[in-house]
Amino acid sequence: MLAATIIASSMVFIDGTLVNVALPALQRELLASLAAVQWVVEAYALLLAALLLVGGAAGDRFGRRRVFSIGVAIFAVASIGCALAGNVAQLIVARGAQGIGGALLVPGSLAIISASFDDDARGKAIGTWSAATALTTALGPVIGGWLIDHGSWRAAFLLNVPLAIVVLVLASRYVPESRNPDEAGPLDWAGALQVTAGLGAVVYALIEAPARGFGASRVVVGLVAGAAALIAFVFVERTAQRPMVPVQLFRSRAFAGANVLTLLLYAALGGGFFFVPLDLIQVQHYSATEAGAALLPLALLLAALSRWSGGLVERHGARLPLVAGPIVAACGFALFAVPGIGGSYWLTFFPAVVVLGLGLGVTVAPLTTTVMSAAPTDLVGAASGINNAVSRVAGLIAVAAFGVIIVPIFERSLHENLDGAGIGPAVISVLESQRDRLGAIDVPPTLGARDRTVAERAIAEAFVDGFRWVMLACAALSLAGAAGAWVTAKDVNPGTRPPGEGGTAF
Repeated sequence: MLAATIIASSMVFIDGTLVNVALPALQRELLASLAAVQWVVEAYALLLAALLLVGGAAGDRFGRRRVFSIGVAIFAVASIGCALAGNVAQLIVARGAQGIGGALLVPGSLAIISASFDDDARGKAIGTWSAATALTTALGPVIGGWLIDHGSWRAAFLLNVPLAIVVLVLASRYVPESRNPDEAGPLDWAGALQVTAGLGAVVYALIEAPARGFGASRVVVGLVAGAAALIAFVFVERTAQRPMVPVQLFRSRAFAGANVLTLLLYAALGGGFFFVPLDLIQVQHYSATEAGAALLPLALLLAALSRWSGGLVERHGARLPLVAGPIVAACGFALFAVPGIGGSYWLTFFPAVVVLGLGLGVTVAPLTTTVMSAAPTDLVGAASGINNAVSRVAGLIAVAAFGVIIVPIFERSLHENLDGAGIGPAVISVLESQRDRLGAIDVPPTLGARDRTVAERAIAEAFVDGFRWVMLACAALSLAGAAGAWVTAKDVNPGTRPPGEGGTAF
């Protein structure tokens, strides 16, 4: 039973990290623009984030094993759709279907463990699940990179199929059915629709803005409609019989403050790490396997430090780790802005990966502890789900918003670099017509060796110029999170709160 939940969760977590490593390969093969590859990530993230909470409620009501198995099956079929996609539009649709499957299976994994183990064994089971999924998440980009280098990005998606078959067999034989008898009311489909529409409209507007400008009618309509839908979502949740998001949780200063830090920190992570593999593969010319392995020290540090850092709140209160950790993480992001083109990994990106890993290792476990301690006892499940959804929404918005940063800088730098490169105007026109592909611009094969080298250098330097500003924006977000924690955090152990009351860590 535990194996089924671990393997299923690992599929989703691996996919979330593996796809970023696959982006350069699929962008090259499908001739996709930056906006298109953003949607490859965003279609999945949007539906996963928007439906995660209602997916958990569906399992409680209709049967956790049933909904979990349906999610696994949808995810597997959608993965086949990704592998067989003939163009980027088909891939985006299949990725959206993967997000729906993930929203059904992810909350079911922990719910099944909680329902199947008694109090004495539950903590050990969850710890085993956490360790195993962390390990597979760390190894996912390396395994996916190897498949991409020795086969195709399509093979990386097909990896999910045999895993899903194993999960379905194990679930049918060893996972008992369970449900919450108190979960009898209607599911919050109105809230799910509102948040999906709102986030989708905002993401669409932000992705379109670099090419069309913020004054374009479709961008303005998208932003206004998205904001209206998200405001409507708040009102729907206030009146819903079984809301996805119990708004009373946000009356706790601790809970609200911790989720603001989650939003800022995970926006930096999600948005920044969308562009890191593009830099490593397209500009630094790492293989997909090398790019996946380049970030492995971060995951290992996070796993190694989590147990130690989890006790910092009890010993020192919430303020120390939730201020110091994001500051260290900001230094890590800033170090990503230092490398130019070329150089040894150990002297360029490795220091950034290690410093960022240290910052996250100090922050993540205390942040989770603070969120859970800030919620009333009867709403800890909802609190955990909301915090998970906030982290995913943060990455969703950041991937779209960071395009607004990198695209104009890249275009300006590319024009300046090509203008003084001594290349003919016809060639410059061909290169600049592909500027929406950023580092994936195809240099005409008819160019001579000298002009080809100059053109490739101009493209790489333009990407690095934009990438540096993205990393600095990530550092600013992390520092903003630290500043918020400094203002609102108090050195109080949130575990001391009486049952049913909000904590005072913030």
